[in-house]
Amino acid sequence: MAAVGLKTTQYSVLANVARKALPVAELAERLGMERTTLTRNLKPLMDAGWVASRPGADSRQRIVTITEAGQQKLADSFPVWCGAQRAFEQLVGRDAVRALHTQLDSTLAQLTPLIEDLPHAHPE
Repeated sequence: MAAVGLKTTQYSVLANVARKALPVAELAERLGMERTTLTRNLKPLMDAGWVASRPGADSRQRIVTITEAGQQKLADSFPVWCGAQRAFEQLVGRDAVRALHTQLDSTLAQLTPLIEDLPHAHPE
């Protein structure tokens, strides 16, 4: 992804925001990261003009949207992303990739409730 000037996390954020404009908290949940981590990851994307935020339903909520420049960056990055996925699949094998995805999904499903119960997950 470095060839197109993106980190894999940035590509993932762009791809998810392109599907649907979302509040920061919902986007963080969808990406499996903490809201503060996502906020840090959004800054360079905003600085580049690839994503923007607008007010949500109340003054505390921010909705993340993809810009036209962000859509173009995503379109330019997609072939590189696909190539990286194919190369990884060729390296480890299709069955191993599927097993890895299954294991990651299972692990996230088990860890998410534990993480949500941590005190810092619900600041007052």
